[in-house]
Amino acid sequence: SGYGSGLHKFHIFCNVFSIAEKDRLPTSFSLLHSFTLWVTADPDHISIETTDGIPLEPISIAAVKKYLSAVRAWHIAQGWPPPLSNENQDRINWSLRGLENLQAGHRSCPPRPPIVPRMLSALKLSLHIDQPYGACIWAMSTCAFWGMMRSAEVSVKSQKDFNGSRHLKRSDAHFGKDLDGKLYARLDLPSAKTAKPGKKQSIFLTEQGELSPLAALQNLFTVVPARASDPLFSWTDTKGNIRPLVKQTAIKFINDILTGWGWGTSFGHSFRIGGASYYLAQKVDPEIIRIAGRWRSLAYETYIRAF
Repeated sequence: SGYGSGLHKFHIFCNVFSIAEKDRLPTSFSLLHSFTLWVTADPDHISIETTDGIPLEPISIAAVKKYLSAVRAWHIAQGWPPPLSNENQDRINWSLRGLENLQAGHRSCPPRPPIVPRMLSALKLSLHIDQPYGACIWAMSTCAFWGMMRSAEVSVKSQKDFNGSRHLKRSDAHFGKDLDGKLYARLDLPSAKTAKPGKKQSIFLTEQGELSPLAALQNLFTVVPARASDPLFSWTDTKGNIRPLVKQTAIKFINDILTGWGWGTSFGHSFRIGGASYYLAQKVDPEIIRIAGRWRSLAYETYIRAF
């Protein structure tokens, strides 16, 4: 029964993320790797209409290994070689061990909800982006989502906490064009959680239609002109003083808007989780997401929420 369940859930995963039949048999390492981490994390966020009426719940690491064996047996029965080499199997086992450690440390913590594009659209409709605070919130929101940024990279703990050696400044934002002539923005992090000593990490942002982080940044620079040494995500108070964006104040402000639209509350990493989940749903390679999101390993997929 474990084999049948494993193969069934593999096909549910492929259906949810629109994986073509030809890419399921034979399958690839990257697809199986994403499947194993996804099914271990929280597939219960999947609508029951997409699962043949069967509710899905996170499963144990041991069960995942049975699921992989089921996919392997299916390949062999259909005349294909085993889908995973010994090296690929070792990589998956390494990720699962990391995920098991994460689960052990966070079993009492509910999954953090993601911000999704329709929430960004609602946020934009509700904000006055021609005013300082609205412009700041909008720029932060789009950059945090599309750039998969940590809350500490876009906000500070208090007004007095801002430090130019640790936090993004206006001078850390750069605009340019790629080889195809397309506009992009680069944010150079003064310090980063996963950066090696003396090494900078950069976030690259591109046009995203009505939810463009480039337009949001340019709007912020127009509405809130500031010095090069001032916080990147900043606003002006009624006296004209430049203020950095404070995390808890910003989250409350955003949640007041989103709950008014009928959604639940978000948290500091909800934009980061939402951005990574969106890219995975768009079939971006998990390794590219890992690099762009500045994660050390593919264990980041434990945070992924299905779209």
